[in-house]
Amino acid sequence: MSTQQRLTVVTGGSRGIGAAVCRRLAEEGHDLVIGYRSDEAAARAVADAVEAAGRRCLTVRVDTAAEADVDGLFDAAARLGPVTGLVNNAGVSGPNGRLADADAEGMRRALEVNVLGYLLCARRAVRDMSAHGGGAIVNVSSAAATLGSPGRYVHYAAAKAAVDAMTVGLAKEVAGEGIRVNCVAPGTVWTDFHEDPQRPAHVAPAIPMGRAGRPDEISGAVAWLLSDDASYATGAVLRVAGGM
Repeated sequence: MSTQQRLTVVTGGSRGIGAAVCRRLAEEGHDLVIGYRSDEAAARAVADAVEAAGRRCLTVRVDTAAEADVDGLFDAAARLGPVTGLVNNAGVSGPNGRLADADAEGMRRALEVNVLGYLLCARRAVRDMSAHGGGAIVNVSSAAATLGSPGRYVHYAAAKAAVDAMTVGLAKEVAGEGIRVNCVAPGTVWTDFHEDPQRPAHVAPAIPMGRAGRPDEISGAVAWLLSDDASYATGAVLRVAGGM
């Protein structure tokens, strides 16, 4: 991979951690394909930043839980060249609160995006990468996978635990094809993901480092796992959670 142009697909790349990942990867020489769900203007703003860094960029509207949309995303990416990287980042929290009060449809949608969406994107990435000499996949999980998120979104924590298991299993399955699969598990980060915009401040006293994280602190970990410096890392779940 060090001798070829890096082309990375980032789902959920229009905001928060995904947007920070796109900007960081552009600085490190990646061309980008940004998958976004609904905010075209936000996706275009990130693309402008990527292009200002001298890299090529496409934006593609996609529902990652829909197989046809995922194929459309990767078909669009192929117009720029072989895909060498995937950052599985698109996610939704679903209903907030106790599991006993959660609606089934909200939980179903969260599981579709956070688990099935990751599986569909990884499946297509593996198909493409195995035909072009390999690549690297980074799944964005959450510290919730091991903390459980009681009283807030147990179903989301369960989905992220599935992402961790998927990372380990798929890494073993495709290592012989030159594909590395790793995972970054952020803690609470200052993004608009939270139902309560001030939640990062509210939970800060419970974090050993005393603060929530920044999107750029997560993007650095993702960029490392996609880099040649991580060439012997696969199946790893890298926790970036301030000590949680």
